[in-house]
Amino acid sequence: MLSVCGHDYFLSYNRIPWMRDATISNVLNVRMSGKNAIEWPALNVDLEVESLKHPERYPLVIKSNPLDMVAAL
Repeated sequence: MLSVCGHDYFLSYNRIPWMRDATISNVLNVRMSGKNAIEWPALNVDLEVESLKHPERYPLVIKSNPLDMVAAL
């Protein structure tokens, strides 16, 4: 659960997979990043507050980068 600006949001590992293996201290280290975003600096994760309100509008999509193939060689 995360409380932001008086609203509570449930963050599941399905929606935020980057936190699945995170330490408790890294997950608890969360702060506002401007007026419309939150961040977990130790995890390098940033989320717009709007994505918490309307997760259906923000599907998780991993885009492949051509450089990923070079790194794999």
